[in-house]
Amino acid sequence: MAKFTFELENILEFRRFEQSDAEADLAKALAAENQIKQNLELLAQQKVAESQASGNATDLQTIVNRERFYSLVKQQTEQLLEMLTQAKMVSDEKRAVLAECMKKTKALEKLREKKLAEFKEQEDYLEAEFMDELATTRAKM
Repeated sequence: MAKFTFELENILEFRRFEQSDAEADLAKALAAENQIKQNLELLAQQKVAESQASGNATDLQTIVNRERFYSLVKQQTEQLLEMLTQAKMVSDEKRAVLAECMKKTKALEKLREKKLAEFKEQEDYLEAEFMDELATTRAKM
């Protein structure tokens, strides 16, 4: 019996490599996005803690410091939200790249499966033909 060889096997392996690379890139982009979300959550927690710590303060310096802190938190929040928007755009791009890689890989895998099925069918046909000829030869003896 002959061995099945897929003439596009090297390309299929390259497509699989591209897909795994795209998956890694997407994972990095999502990790960056999650880090920004964690930083936003941390800022919110710090603001709540500061609010509770100096909630009923009547000291002018404490009130000024609290307002400066709130201003800083607002500025950092705006920066983080901008970074989050950019990170989401990058994640969306990486998702699109991954989808395209998966599409190309799947197409080659389906072609490989089709060629393998054709190969097996041809091998079965040749084996059946050989068995028929063998039976015919034995019957003539």
